[in-house]
Amino acid sequence: MSAGSGVHPGLAAWHAYMAAGGDPETLRAMLADDAVFHSPVVHSPQEGRDKVFAYLHAASHALGGENFRYLREIADGNQACLEFSTELEGIHINGVDIIRWNDDGKIQDFKVMVRPLKAINKVWEKMAAMLAAQAG
Repeated sequence: MSAGSGVHPGLAAWHAYMAAGGDPETLRAMLADDAVFHSPVVHSPQEGRDKVFAYLHAASHALGGENFRYLREIADGNQACLEFSTELEGIHINGVDIIRWNDDGKIQDFKVMVRPLKAINKVWEKMAAMLAAQAG
């Protein structure tokens, strides 16, 4: 997806990150020190750049790939809601990324919502494997 001139620079950077395959250093540079991540499979918010990096990096690799598509977006100032679709092992996943950037253009808050239930279970399985691989 190409970003127009009226697109928030943080949103354009996010699209470029996803299109390029999810480079870890690019992601780390996009995150605020006090960023917060809200996972569809973990009930408590994950706070701080390192935790947010771990979860977003795992999510972008677990959900990203050739089947991942952003379907539509609603952007207003420093926040955006991006609906996505992907498929993992034959399970269709529909979800929403809700992103807010701080005044420096860094991701401050990132929330992922996923449906249906079997998709959430598959995301949990893939995310757990990615997080374990990062930790080990």
